[in-house]
Amino acid sequence: MFHIGPHRIDPPFLLAPMAGVSEMPFRVLAFEFGAGLATTELISAKGLAHRNKRTEQYLTFNKEIERPYSLQLFGGEETAMANAAALAVEAGAQIIDVNMGCPVKKVTQTGAGSALLCDPKRAASLIVAMRKAVQDTVPITAKIRTGWDEHHINCIEMGKALEDAGCAALAMHARSRAQGYSGKADWSLIGDLKDALKIPVIGNGDVVTAQDAILMQQQTGCDAVMIGRGALGNPWIFRELKEGKKYVPSLLERKNLVLRHLREHIRFHSQLDDTRDDIEQRAVRSFRTHLVWYSRGLKDASFFRERVMHLDTLATVEQALHDFFDTTYVDIRKSLPESDAIDYRQAFG
Repeated sequence: MFHIGPHRIDPPFLLAPMAGVSEMPFRVLAFEFGAGLATTELISAKGLAHRNKRTEQYLTFNKEIERPYSLQLFGGEETAMANAAALAVEAGAQIIDVNMGCPVKKVTQTGAGSALLCDPKRAASLIVAMRKAVQDTVPITAKIRTGWDEHHINCIEMGKALEDAGCAALAMHARSRAQGYSGKADWSLIGDLKDALKIPVIGNGDVVTAQDAILMQQQTGCDAVMIGRGALGNPWIFRELKEGKKYVPSLLERKNLVLRHLREHIRFHSQLDDTRDDIEQRAVRSFRTHLVWYSRGLKDASFFRERVMHLDTLATVEQALHDFFDTTYVDIRKSLPESDAIDYRQAFG
């Protein structure tokens, strides 16, 4: 358990904001399975000012379950970010997170994302301007990387500048911008950052299993762990961490969860864009990556993936899911022995 401003985050395991993934339906699942926080995918500060349909989609959240509601913004201009912060509060945000780690070129070339790592003073000025714009009514957090590249590792300098600017908590993906998502995350730098700052530090990077989350905290002393890749197709990871023991869903439970997520994904997209005749097809296609993730670790999953990649209606995908889980395929995952049970309460105190 830790705090971001007035908000108690418990348990200290967070769903990472991921573009194209951290939409409301998936965030709700993460919360229901035990995530302490699930932040939106990154939202353009300038795009927020225009409030088009796509932005409205990013802003949609479940007021009953997503508490607190954390909204991530990206941008490199002080005025735009300040205005966006005020609009985010109007939209219901209870925490505003600033993306200072996205390595994608179309983001960095605008001076946003991990480009801010090259200028800690400018990054700090964004936090100050945003705090002023919202009159400190909601906490402002940030997510960074270790540095621009291996020759410019400046996460400590960056962290201190943001802390001095009034950042309420800091998450760090333990890779540089140049690494992108390749290579190995350097967890030791998370520990260094934690030792250097007084505000909560959230570790991120190479957390694929619940055991990884516990190991990261033990090795770094971070206040919380942010999980991205490990939650893809496996929201049960948050249940494992909350309950402190290995959990393997049955085939029936897995199938029902996928069906629910699929239907809610389609409903979510339909509610926000009901003017197009092909909305179901478009939503099903955008869900294909989830189907790939949900089938990982299951026997003959490659045949299932090949089949669903050619389907674009709810009815046909539902039939494929029934065929996959009910008749043809066998779950080859095995429960860990009791000795491998995990206990996050001991790890986090």
